[in-house]
Amino acid sequence: MAQNGKWYVLHTYSSYENKVKTSLETIIENRKLQDLIFDVRIPTETVSEKNEAGETVEKERKLFPGYVLVNMIVNDDTWFIVKNIRGVTGFVGPEGKPVPLTDAEIASLGIMKQAAQVDYAVGDSVRITSGSLENFTGIVDEIDIPNNKVRVTISMFGRETPAELELDQIEVI
Repeated sequence: MAQNGKWYVLHTYSSYENKVKTSLETIIENRKLQDLIFDVRIPTETVSEKNEAGETVEKERKLFPGYVLVNMIVNDDTWFIVKNIRGVTGFVGPEGKPVPLTDAEIASLGIMKQAAQVDYAVGDSVRITSGSLENFTGIVDEIDIPNNKVRVTISMFGRETPAELELDQIEVI
């Protein structure tokens, strides 16, 4: 009987996120727990910052310092193993009891990227369905599925203007 895990949030000591992730991955490997603990993630984003020399440098920044996300099946053994990793203060939930994230929370965190269904191609006429350019029409110039981006040229104020959008922000006319 195959079971699917749910995503849970672990609270950790400040700056222990990477140590907790590494420790948990080592325990999963050593104890052969791949069928109970499926994935460990630290949500990050890429930000551009200027260094002392004035150069722009891209860095990874933690979205939620002090938290680690774990996709697992919770039972007495897995709960005990995860709870007792050095740096983990407990699961996020009432009285430290693990509460799984909802599908909406998972989607908003961007943990699980959905495979994009693209029903348009380069050169197609499209209408923008959301965002600040909603209801504008344009022509698809470039589709970048791995990064969930599409570049569309729209006619704005009598000029051709490129706009970069997410794949689900447009539809074929």
